[in-house]
Amino acid sequence: MQSFTMFFFLQGKTSKEIHAILKETLAKHAPSFAPVRNWVAQFKHGDFSISVAPRPGRPKTVTTPEIIDLIHELILVDRRISAISIAEQLGISRERVGSIIHEDLDMRKLSAKWAPKCLNADQKRQRCLSSEEHMEFYRRDPDDFL
Repeated sequence: MQSFTMFFFLQGKTSKEIHAILKETLAKHAPSFAPVRNWVAQFKHGDFSISVAPRPGRPKTVTTPEIIDLIHELILVDRRISAISIAEQLGISRERVGSIIHEDLDMRKLSAKWAPKCLNADQKRQRCLSSEEHMEFYRRDPDDFL
């Protein structure tokens, strides 16, 4: 949109005229008047760059492959570890740890343990067999089970 606005600005059109042209041409997809006015003001000040400027704020430096691997290692060592504990050990926010676990590692808490969201057929079969073995040990001697 900015390039169209610059084109009409260079033809000597005002903000209102440019907005009217865009509205007529693009109908419901046209930008509102405020961005058109801002772009024209930018062009009047001699700034004809139409690339998106970097936004202010702190860049995401925590979600790196190294941190993701560290979190994964901690979970593999102790599947009952809490997100708060991981956050304290690595010195990052609990929210970022949760985001990495859920989005990057694709895991969730299941019976107080971290587990992959999607298990393949072999993993499901192995878990069923392990559960059946535990049940058989328990049936044999409930007192000596643990």
